Amino acid sequence: MPFHSGFVCILGRPNAGKSTLLNALVGEKLAIISPKPQTTRNRIQGIVHVPKRKGRDGGQIVLIDTPGVHKPDSSLGRKMMVEVREALEGCDLVLVIMDVTRKFEPRDQFALDLVKQSGTRAFLILNKVDRVREKTKLLPLIEEYRKLYDFREVIPISALKRDGLDMLLEKVISGLPAGPAYFPEDQVTDQPARFMASEIIREQVLLATDEEIPYASTVIVDGYEEGSRLTRISATIYCEREGQKGILVGKRGQMMKKIGTGARLQIERMLGTKVFLELYVKVHPGWRDSRSFVEELDWRRQLENVVMQQSGHQRGYNETSE
Repeated sequence: MPFHSGFVCILGRPNAGKSTLLNALVGEKLAIISPKPQTTRNRIQGIVHVPKRKGRDGGQIVLIDTPGVHKPDSSLGRKMMVEVREALEGCDLVLVIMDVTRKFEPRDQFALDLVKQSGTRAFLILNKVDRVREKTKLLPLIEEYRKLYDFREVIPISALKRDGLDMLLEKVISGLPAGPAYFPEDQVTDQPARFMASEIIREQVLLATDEEIPYASTVIVDGYEEGSRLTRISATIYCEREGQKGILVGKRGQMMKKIGTGARLQIERMLGTKVFLELYVKVHPGWRDSRSFVEELDWRRQLENVVMQQSGHQRGYNETSE
């Protein structure tokens, strides 16, 4: 069997387990995870290198994690759905991931409609089967989904427990065309470390705050200077109202310290260096409805136009390794 390779889009509604699946298959944390819906806002590529074995020359799977499928009501939401559609356009296979603990809803149908429009071959991935005690209950669910779309494969898994992932990889690599490797063997993502650092900071915001703040917040890295022993990062957390800014900073800066410490430790593990992290909070009213601002959140745009804008920012909290 020759070397197989291709691009595989992971599609589904918010909180179906797309990012958990990406991280589990790649073997590294590439996508941030939180209980909040719509945590993922950009396409994230993870590269799985399938080793050579008897009867097969190996392969390479380029996984594309996408934002949760939803009907957008803001510029941010529309940008997220553009990310989904662009991922579908260039992929060889779609993994439609469904949470078996939830009932089928119109949002699920919306996801299936997108697959139908793309005309791409698709596998149905039934996630969180570890939460279903009686596995026989999955059979009518599978039949229901098969009536809605002609899935090439139906594969039950638990991304969190890593159950069924070996079978999933086998099915995926067999379903991809023969072709070359798109990335070198030591590369697991195309995302720059600068962008991944901003996502790690945003993850800490999601985990530390409640109500509207996780959805009204975003992060842009303003400065990034990576050294062999110390990496200096300055970043701004944007929110929409002064009240949100007060919560993010916290009494005597305690919330900002919590966010900064959690982010710094994760970034250090990712980079393998000590990190000096400087965080600021800035109010940008209605940024989610600002098309120009939302476009600036794209890491590709950020790399093209890195602008240090610290004038007017709140005094930053410095978090560095001891």
